[in-house]
Amino acid sequence: MHVAIAGNIGAGKTTLTKLLAKHYNWEAQLEDVVDNPYLDDFYNQMERWSFNLQVYFLNSRFRQVSQIRESGKDIIQDRTIYEDAHIFAPNLHAMGLMTNRDFENYKSLFDLMEGFVQGPDLLIYLRSSISNLVSQIHKRGRDYENSISIDYLSRLNERYEAWITGYNKGNLLIIDVDNLDFVSNPEDLGSIINRIDAEINGLF
Repeated sequence: MHVAIAGNIGAGKTTLTKLLAKHYNWEAQLEDVVDNPYLDDFYNQMERWSFNLQVYFLNSRFRQVSQIRESGKDIIQDRTIYEDAHIFAPNLHAMGLMTNRDFENYKSLFDLMEGFVQGPDLLIYLRSSISNLVSQIHKRGRDYENSISIDYLSRLNERYEAWITGYNKGNLLIIDVDNLDFVSNPEDLGSIINRIDAEINGLF
């Protein structure tokens, strides 16, 4: 069983991944943020480091997906390989922060990798407004995220919505998180779990 959680920066992916892993006794595969050697540089100088950062994430995520399928375990993954390729890299390219040459190279690499990976059995997309994302980002207070602009988040949100509309890699569950507090409110978490149970029961 491979479940993945997708969503913009600050949507609550990592938190929900941990909560669901605990509830279902799944193994959590978290995004490699702490050990990412490019993240600080990227947020300080996006144009210089965008390609390096995206290739690092692509490599990390490809390795993750390969290991998930080989392990035979029930795993929940924080963010998918598709988000890098369909949202983050094209957004950097469109903003002039990644050159045409680097973007074509990146796309070619992703296209090659995609032939070797399967989509998750269930994708959970956390839909959020910009104001909610900003609030959550400020709340967690990561230094390198201080420079993220509302324009950047808005562009990502638009791309997320476009991607999710055409998503066809497997089962999809969309959760609007604006009015949910699944951290502090057990009922909110329970309502999400009920919806996931219904999806999982439909899979088998």
